[in-house]
Amino acid sequence: MEKNGFLTVGKIVGAHGVKGNLKVYSNAESLSVFTPGSSILVVRAGKIEKNYTIKWAKPHGRRILLSFEGIGNRNAAETLIGAELLIERAALPEPEEGSFYWCDIIGLSVFTTDEQYIGRVESIISTGSNDVFVVKDLDKGDDNETLIPALESVVLEIDFEHKTMRVALPEGL
Repeated sequence: MEKNGFLTVGKIVGAHGVKGNLKVYSNAESLSVFTPGSSILVVRAGKIEKNYTIKWAKPHGRRILLSFEGIGNRNAAETLIGAELLIERAALPEPEEGSFYWCDIIGLSVFTTDEQYIGRVESIISTGSNDVFVVKDLDKGDDNETLIPALESVVLEIDFEHKTMRVALPEGL
């Protein structure tokens, strides 16, 4: 989600321990957006809570443990549960050639080579070998889902200006 040049990179889902550490569900592919010393905006219910400086971040199972300067106990950490974490889009490095940020892909309308509408990219699954785009056509129901491998042979064109993706679906999809 992009808000005035900011990107949502995670959501605080819990407190961890007694020293004010936070459990975060991350939307980011790596910990690099949670660099110690960098600033992160905490937003709750659409309203800016505060800008915090990151002390440290580390992986914790499927989540991230995060520590902010100024949050030193569990009670303070618990007040932030449910808040979204945003960073400035300009703080992200340019992606490598042929690579894209997930936030740029999510929301694209997906069409086949013969102009058949498949749906919108709702999320992305990281499988290790290649990402998989979860595409849904909500007009056909909530459980209408197409999984599209993020391979050059399948994803033929991405047009960010028109917010579209053109794909050649493998047999069986």
